[in-house]
Amino acid sequence: MALVSSKEMLLKAYQGGYAVGAFNVNNMELIQGIVTACKEESAPLILQVSNGARKYAGPIYLRKLVEAATQESGLDICLHLDHGASYEDCVSAIKDGFTSVMIDASHHSFKENIMITTEVVKYAKDHGVTVEAELGRLAGIEDEINVSDADSSFTDPSQVEEFVSKTGVDSLAIAIGTSHGAFKFKGEPKLRFDILEDIQRRIPNFPIVLHGASSVLPKYVDIITQHGGSIAGAKGVPEEMLRQAARMAVCKINIDSDLRLAFTAAIRQSIYQNPSHFDPRQYLIKGREIITEVVRHKIVHVLGCGGKI
Repeated sequence: MALVSSKEMLLKAYQGGYAVGAFNVNNMELIQGIVTACKEESAPLILQVSNGARKYAGPIYLRKLVEAATQESGLDICLHLDHGASYEDCVSAIKDGFTSVMIDASHHSFKENIMITTEVVKYAKDHGVTVEAELGRLAGIEDEINVSDADSSFTDPSQVEEFVSKTGVDSLAIAIGTSHGAFKFKGEPKLRFDILEDIQRRIPNFPIVLHGASSVLPKYVDIITQHGGSIAGAKGVPEEMLRQAARMAVCKINIDSDLRLAFTAAIRQSIYQNPSHFDPRQYLIKGREIITEVVRHKIVHVLGCGGKI
């Protein structure tokens, strides 16, 4: 029961044909709901925190909550920085006790991305921390990330060998058609499995990461809409596509929007059905319960990582 790096988790996932869930958190109820599901399903776990979440909850609060989760659950948990925007962001997270960091320098040139990522890797390795980087750019909006369709780009498979070799990263996030937020597709959902296959061929046995991989489950969108919300047109990545990716080289799948939608759905429904409730515990417990439900579903039907610890 400790905070651990993601290295062993992801290598085991590659060998086992499954993916580890990386769930974004920013409060106690989310952490509790996620951890409960992973404990019940004996699933490996990455809890990840964005810069926006660190600002919202405070780095110390979040780290202490995750440490409490390891003690209470008996699980080894990886605490990961999601989308560190700079070397300074990653160093700050490492000093705060994070066991894994992502440096996202994908908006820079290829040469600059290598240079910045290499600096982060050097510092992280000296502190026993694993590093994820990104090639290609995902469209969409989530927290502090805002990339237009025009600025997004698929990962170029011809660059991955040089990038991994020169930087020494432990895992690589790629762009094959997923996107951040709840509005991922205007037409039919499509992922570029041909790009994934090419990357897998070029860097065999190397863990690949999918960002923007929430499925925007209609069940929770409908509950929100029925209880005063307005998120028409929300559409995510079909779960069967994610399961296919997890059988290939994808070892870490990031899930954030699905948690936000489910949590909001439970709270909206609870308040609507119980207008006299004003104690936050009365509706937050509903949010926590639905998070456990969603994460258990992801573990069993999408990630395939149940029973892997």
